[in-house]
Amino acid sequence: MGGERNGDVEKTTIMIPQVKFTKLFINGEFVDSISGKTFETIDPRSEEVIAKVAEGDRADVDSAVKAAREAFDHGPWPRLPGSERGKIMLKLADLIKENIEELAAIETMDAGNLYSLGKMMFVNDGAQVFRYYAGAADKIHGETLKMSRELHGYTLLEPVGVVGHIIPWNFPTQMFCMKVAPALAAGCTMVVKPAEQTPLSALFYAHLAKLAGVPDGVINVVTGYGPTVGAAISSHMDIDMVSFTGSTVTGHRIMEAAATSNLKQVCLELGGKSPFIVFDDVDVDKIAPLALNACLFNQGQICVAGTRVFVQEGIYDKFVERLLEELKAWVVGDPFDPHVNQGPQVTKKQYERVLWYIELGKKEGATLLTGGKPLDRKGYYIEPTIFTDVKDDMTIAKDEIFGPVMSIMKFESMEEVIKRANNTKYGLAAGIMTNNINTANTVSRSIRAGSVWINCYFGFDNDAPAGGYKMSGFGKDLGINGLHKYLQVKSIASTPIYNSPWL
Repeated sequence: MGGERNGDVEKTTIMIPQVKFTKLFINGEFVDSISGKTFETIDPRSEEVIAKVAEGDRADVDSAVKAAREAFDHGPWPRLPGSERGKIMLKLADLIKENIEELAAIETMDAGNLYSLGKMMFVNDGAQVFRYYAGAADKIHGETLKMSRELHGYTLLEPVGVVGHIIPWNFPTQMFCMKVAPALAAGCTMVVKPAEQTPLSALFYAHLAKLAGVPDGVINVVTGYGPTVGAAISSHMDIDMVSFTGSTVTGHRIMEAAATSNLKQVCLELGGKSPFIVFDDVDVDKIAPLALNACLFNQGQICVAGTRVFVQEGIYDKFVERLLEELKAWVVGDPFDPHVNQGPQVTKKQYERVLWYIELGKKEGATLLTGGKPLDRKGYYIEPTIFTDVKDDMTIAKDEIFGPVMSIMKFESMEEVIKRANNTKYGLAAGIMTNNINTANTVSRSIRAGSVWINCYFGFDNDAPAGGYKMSGFGKDLGINGLHKYLQVKSIASTPIYNSPWL
């Protein structure tokens, strides 16, 4: 990618990579779907078709699960020393880094994510996740138990088995790596279903995994739709666990399917409506840009987006004024352009959904401070939108919009804002902006959310487990918790005599 300036206008030349992998990846090979069907994946910048991708269904899931089951029950991967699994994972991380520009470009044209962030953050972070769990692969230990009777006791940590990963479209690379890496480290085999909106990067990562030496059958990728491929994974009798990130509605369906099939384990990271709380002792000039990014990052398409902004009344007017000033420099446009802050929504459906919520917010009586319209150009672009005079019972304050829409609300006291922040069915994340340590400690312990960030936002780290409370789901990604969910505990007790310890 290169650019040149013509007066005040910058022209950007985009080097679009050739799409190499569009077939299903099963048992180490790229194959057509059994039905021969394909579906189109669309570039949200231009609304044009990028490629036709194999459309899997239940029969293809059966083939993928058979390969994963064989690889788990009889293959080398679960039986390798952890250090050997770690070496292969480190090789995979190296290959990701070697292909970082192509992978970032694929994410940009398939998901609309910023190319600059793809290289600097998304793909690079994915490689680091593999490095992190590669280091943990040989540190999976049980414990020796001090038994209360004449028994020798210990525990083993064993891989849970065949895992089904169902990943969302907003961060295809990071979600793939966050789920696949710890499962690999644990010794599991897997079937991955990428989102039908963004299927391309998962197939590329499967190719790199084979090059790195991951044995055939360990990673399988079946592209297709949720009601077919996703449902087949969730209900499959030979899948031992499902890890899903996505909407709360779909999470309900997955949990029901898991319960009515083989009672497989389920880990769900679901929706959010996170509060961003600003107390009156902060520097507004520093916090306003942070609030803007907390809401608008990745076009607002992030489950932890700080879309409910609570501002203490003493600084409310100043905060809103500063926010509007900051917004003047915010650029919406082609995500390949390094000067752009916000690209397009991922699909036409999502684009129309966000616009519907904006119209609903106006109808319900919120004040549209700025934005609220689509850009007059091809592609799924929407202006950053800020509402004031928002009430807690308005739909835009309750529903996860998943777009560049912020609701600003005024509060008086700490007790009030804690109650209002918790007045949601979700509990994924929260931001607390204050210079008072007592306020920070009290509010952080009072907010019912899985991640709380004080004077920062998006405080993710490979060491920090991430997951939700309430209807934001259960189970954790990242951290050692993100590894242990792919392990199960076996308790072993023995006695030197041939007798029951009860006798």
